[in-house]
Amino acid sequence: MSEVKISAETRTEFGKGAARRIRRDAKVPGVLYGHGSDPLHLTLPGHDLLLALRTPNVLISLDIDGKSNELAIPKSVQRDPIKGFLEHVDLLLVKRGEKVTVEIPVHTEGELAPGGNLLEHVLNALPVEAEATHIPESVTVSVEGLEAGASVLAKDITLPNGTTLAVEEDAVVLQVLAAQAEEAAGEETEGEEAAEA
Repeated sequence: MSEVKISAETRTEFGKGAARRIRRDAKVPGVLYGHGSDPLHLTLPGHDLLLALRTPNVLISLDIDGKSNELAIPKSVQRDPIKGFLEHVDLLLVKRGEKVTVEIPVHTEGELAPGGNLLEHVLNALPVEAEATHIPESVTVSVEGLEAGASVLAKDITLPNGTTLAVEEDAVVLQVLAAQAEEAAGEETEGEEAAEA
């Protein structure tokens, strides 16, 4: 995983008015916390942050006021529900070599067995523990030939070296469901005929 360098400034103004002024300048208010230190209120460049956040669990190298360098991962991102722009970000302070618990996206590849079966993502993201500087971007699971009733458990997923599960091994991540649309449509037709009689 690559590091993204972002310059940040400490901020001293708080509240809605200050946050609006920051956003008007194409910047994003944020908070850096962790390791028992006091929360540090920051102003981050909006465009650079938006590009960085396209990568899940991105490792951000913060240059704060040109004085200190800190490593952080995004913990909570608030976006405008309509326009989608960033409103606020919480960053978690991390150290090289430190293990962190994050959720990584689960991707699938392959085709299910024939028969119109449906694949349900019980967990869209898999909780794992990994070194802060080596967080995997995602995991890929093959669903090739799986039939109705089949499940993929957390323990069945191959994780990159240095990454461990942060969820029960028997947790269901994916399951294959039998298509039931045709049966339900047939039952409705019979019910309608009985009502008409």
